[in-house]
Amino acid sequence: MTWTNLLMAWYQINKRPFPWRKSRDPYKIWLSEIILQQTRIAQGTPFYISFIDAFPTVNDLAAAEEQQVLKLWQGLGYYSRARNLHHTAQIIVSQYNSVFPKTFEELLLLKGVGNYTASAISSICFDEPQAVVDGNVYRVLARYFGKETPIDASYALKEFKSLAKELMGTEVPGEFNQALMEFGALQCTPKTPSCDTCPFQIKCVAFNQSLISKLPFKKGKIKVTSRHFNYLVFETPKNETILTKRIKKDIWEQLYEFPLLESSEELTLKELITDTLISNYTDANGVSISKLNEKPIKHKLSHQQLYITFWKVNTERLMGPVVLGQDICNYPVPIVLAKFIANFYNSKP
Repeated sequence: MTWTNLLMAWYQINKRPFPWRKSRDPYKIWLSEIILQQTRIAQGTPFYISFIDAFPTVNDLAAAEEQQVLKLWQGLGYYSRARNLHHTAQIIVSQYNSVFPKTFEELLLLKGVGNYTASAISSICFDEPQAVVDGNVYRVLARYFGKETPIDASYALKEFKSLAKELMGTEVPGEFNQALMEFGALQCTPKTPSCDTCPFQIKCVAFNQSLISKLPFKKGKIKVTSRHFNYLVFETPKNETILTKRIKKDIWEQLYEFPLLESSEELTLKELITDTLISNYTDANGVSISKLNEKPIKHKLSHQQLYITFWKVNTERLMGPVVLGQDICNYPVPIVLAKFIANFYNSKP
């Protein structure tokens, strides 16, 4: 039995019944792939179901307001994915007459669709022999073949994609891709792979040469930067507050937040009061300020560590567009703010 036949036999026994596997509709496959980028399946599946319920077709997604899409995405992170998702849906409707491109090369032209997603859609929906390469694929192939190519090197994708394509054949490329990823997710896992029951154990280089913990190989770690966020939670006797929209090319673009003062380190009350940000929204002389969390909340992103402090700013009157406390939940916000809002506003009498 060939390597590929062994893999496909394993897959038929072990594959999980995910909702997107019940269809070859390119809209549903595309949606699942975008949601599951940098997101665990257990976390992403409920979001997929919510999106399908809210937007059953690409036309429904294209017709939605961006704020509605971002609100439904809240909690998944990497919000540029949601903006690209919405934009691409509109392009497919307006320029492709609501019909998805069928080839890998055409799919690559869509915003937010890279090599991996284009390979998945073209192979699963249209049987094009394009190999997908994700962390699971890198791991399985690196271990079995003993490949020491750094998977974070610029040339690694081409090398591993070529190897996977040689193995896949042309009969069921979509099934092969799903099988290889599933094998990495369930059998050849990062830290404790199930080598004792692995059908490839006999010829696996990593197993036979005790390289399991060393493969796949990476050149180096990405530096994590630290940022200190100080949020001003304004509050008036009328339960009014201020939300601003993040419009810069940064994390959480197009999401809403309380007025933010970013600092190089944790601020004291005196340092906060002397800053001019408060005077942009109210009379700085008529406010009372208190810290709502004694220690900064740590919120880790992929390459950033945020330290977040919420400051309550009581004032009689606010300048600029205000938001009522009871309406604040309607705005798409980063998940760390959503948790604060739920606790802060629900705890009020």
